[in-house]
Amino acid sequence: MSRPFLIPGAVLAALVALLWLSGGLGLVERQAIDAQRWVQSALAGAIRQLRAGHPAALAGLLGLSFAYGVFHAVGPGHGKMLIGGYGVATRVRLGPLAVIAILSSLAQATVAVVLVYAGIALFGWTRDRLVDGADQVTAPVSYAIVALIGVWLMLRGWRSLRRGQGGGLAAAPGPDAVGTHDHHAHDPAHVHDEHCGHAHLPTPAQLSRLTGWRDAAALIAGVAVRPCTGALFVLILTWQMGIGAGGILAAYAMGLGTALVTAGVAAMAVWAREGTFASLPAGAIARAAPMLEITVGAVIALVAARLLLAAI
Repeated sequence: MSRPFLIPGAVLAALVALLWLSGGLGLVERQAIDAQRWVQSALAGAIRQLRAGHPAALAGLLGLSFAYGVFHAVGPGHGKMLIGGYGVATRVRLGPLAVIAILSSLAQATVAVVLVYAGIALFGWTRDRLVDGADQVTAPVSYAIVALIGVWLMLRGWRSLRRGQGGGLAAAPGPDAVGTHDHHAHDPAHVHDEHCGHAHLPTPAQLSRLTGWRDAAALIAGVAVRPCTGALFVLILTWQMGIGAGGILAAYAMGLGTALVTAGVAAMAVWAREGTFASLPAGAIARAAPMLEITVGAVIALVAARLLLAAI
């Protein structure tokens, strides 16, 4: 990502943060919730048209479902907090994080499909039982996973900070290092590069990573465990009308709508982080990055813990 695009992204993210702190996003969220209600009513009509065999009814249902997913994602939700928080806390490239955002939203739709059809086919659950079960079981599990991810980010940042303070990153040689590491200290011909054998601060390229499949799996699980209520509504209604395939497609259309917003949040998070770090030397980045990871992890853990306590 080139530097000219970093600073505007950081400014945009800062403006969004200021808007949120001033309460300005509350109006946006209320409007998004009102829009969700309107779209949900329209979805019921689109489902009836699909059942009646109207031309283009499926396209209308999928379009409304996509819009519902967008409005749902704009409102309050833990998915944006998790994906955005990870993008700020960890030096990850936008591409992989955007893919994680999309996969997590599609996985959320998959959980809704499995929950509805397993509940109906295996246990004969009613609509109310399914929705209540999603709220009472999956919500606490999802919040617990998010809280654990926050704690995990804190611990990872703390370990990185300790390694830096303990001499693993560009530390000055200690007394017992004389005669071993320090033999180049007065050699003007010595060049500190990747071949010299010394432990240096990590480069920005080394810090820029999605730290493996465990990170990706944890992020996807944290978002996907709790299905969207709108997806449950559409899946149950289309199953009752005998047009279950249309309901499944609609659930994934909702997932894509949610993914659009979540990927946008991921982009702002990455731009904000990289825009902030763009003018810093590598040494300052290496020292600031663990502190940022600890701070963001603590915020995620505290917010998720509060949601968890409210849900149980």
